[in-house]
Amino acid sequence: MSASTEDRKKLRCIIIGAGNRGFRYSQYALDFPERLQVVAVADPNEKALRRMKEAHNIPDDNIHRDWKEIATKDKYAEFVVVATPDRHHKDPTVSFAKKGYHILLEKPMAISEEDCKEIAHVCKQHKVMLGVCHVLRYSPPMRKIKEIIMSGRIGDVVNIQHLEPVGFWHFGHSYVRGNWRNEAESTFSLLAKCCHDVDLIMWWMGKKRCEQISSFGSLVHFTKENKPAGAGSRCLECNVEQTCPYSAKKLYLGQFNSGNKGWPISVICNAEEPTLERVTNALKTGPYGKCAYECDNDVCDNQVVNMSFSGGATANLTMIAYTQRTCQRVVKIFGTKGEIRFDNQALQVYDFLSGKQETITLPSAPQEKSSLQGHDGADYFTFHSFVKAVQTNDPSLILSGPDDSLASHLLVFAAEKSRRQNRIVDTLTELPSWFGEIHEDI
Repeated sequence: MSASTEDRKKLRCIIIGAGNRGFRYSQYALDFPERLQVVAVADPNEKALRRMKEAHNIPDDNIHRDWKEIATKDKYAEFVVVATPDRHHKDPTVSFAKKGYHILLEKPMAISEEDCKEIAHVCKQHKVMLGVCHVLRYSPPMRKIKEIIMSGRIGDVVNIQHLEPVGFWHFGHSYVRGNWRNEAESTFSLLAKCCHDVDLIMWWMGKKRCEQISSFGSLVHFTKENKPAGAGSRCLECNVEQTCPYSAKKLYLGQFNSGNKGWPISVICNAEEPTLERVTNALKTGPYGKCAYECDNDVCDNQVVNMSFSGGATANLTMIAYTQRTCQRVVKIFGTKGEIRFDNQALQVYDFLSGKQETITLPSAPQEKSSLQGHDGADYFTFHSFVKAVQTNDPSLILSGPDDSLASHLLVFAAEKSRRQNRIVDTLTELPSWFGEIHEDI
């Protein structure tokens, strides 16, 4: 390949939102500088901007506090990564899509049905690629499950049981003290945490359409009424901290002292290099040092979703905060000819006819050396697939495009409607008439 061809293959991207996810995705450009260059960034946080500038040597003219400043300029990159807070996904996505940028959008697409629809419509209208970061579609185990189902090996899928064990400390970090704790500031926890999982179930079901959906859930434990007697307002000043499993002191100082300077420690240090002084100061003054029973959190800490599909197939999703495991999904899929079981890295397939069980051990890390190891390597596969799609002008490499992402988001909104209204939602009558058409094309 000639040097000029190599130059044309190298892409330029703009990062909108330089927090944890935006900065993490930008690491791809450091791992593979021959493929990608980060040429601009926008974020209101000066420290996050400085970190991005230093990491990617971005010129001062391309460092912005507001993404709108970039949107006023002529197009100067191939794609934009939108990793702003959930409530601020739609406007930059729509603006940059209208200017002809391809879009890699952090999940969820947006926090309302209308905004999700607008994003999908605008990207299709302007013929730009949209990849939604449903990273689980790109993980080797989940893709292998899809492959087995499509092969017909277990016959027709009749039932899926899917467990998302959030993890007791992870839930405390993100959904009690953190950015996704309060619906008014972010969104409901099923959308923030489990649009991944509803999307997987729909993907595995293939042509079967979800016709009815119901959901139950609530905030059970992290309330002021459950605050332990004698507990203080902050964990560093609490007389009963040693007896509390949700102690911020145990979580953050414990992990820091064990050598972890990545997530979640990096989050509480506000884009600065974690040090003992910074971690301690964050616990003294910031939201992550508050008592878990005195925060302004209001999102569900447990929720179940029940789904009925065309042809009689059913599925169940359980999201639960109170688990030892952290986001290590447990999946059971029951077909007419066999059964699939997935637990962490062990994938088992049982054949009814032969009576034989096969255990498939899957590597989670990408073969290429990359710092994008989040979600067991799925962060890398998500970003890499999008880069290749843009390089080759092949949207088929994107597993989570506008139609299927919109369809699964609509199911999440329907599930939350069911929970709030305490009723079954009939998707045949209550979702848009074109929902069925989208689903048939997936």
